[in-house]
Amino acid sequence: MVEFKVVVSDPKTGRAYNVDASGGAAGAIVGKSIGDEVDAGSLGLAGYKLKITGASDRTGTTAKKGIPGAGKRKLLLAGGIGFRPVMDGERRRKTVRASEITQDFVQINALVTAYGEKTLDELFPKVEGEKKEAKKKTR
Repeated sequence: MVEFKVVVSDPKTGRAYNVDASGGAAGAIVGKSIGDEVDAGSLGLAGYKLKITGASDRTGTTAKKGIPGAGKRKLLLAGGIGFRPVMDGERRRKTVRASEITQDFVQINALVTAYGEKTLDELFPKVEGEKKEAKKKTR
């Protein structure tokens, strides 16, 4: 059984929300590619549309847009997703995943492109007390 953690980013508020997808909800995402739009009704977000912006597998290997198919590839990268050069002109061979979402992925990053009737704050109840605020008050 496939399980994903979908991180839904809201560009209006700048907040991100975590959604656990398993079963049919995860099956709706499998086979899509980075850059595709998905109906978020299966994730419990009625009326919302999400654009898949990225993903990573259980080892932390990121998916790179523009690489066709599924699986891992070793590419010579000069920057961008998967490698951040330290020196000018530095290039390295790095392992990245192709852009097609498969069962090997653990986390899917998505951006809201169309909004439903309820706001995301209403759909995701706020957790008791923010951890960051509690740390700031004690110091």
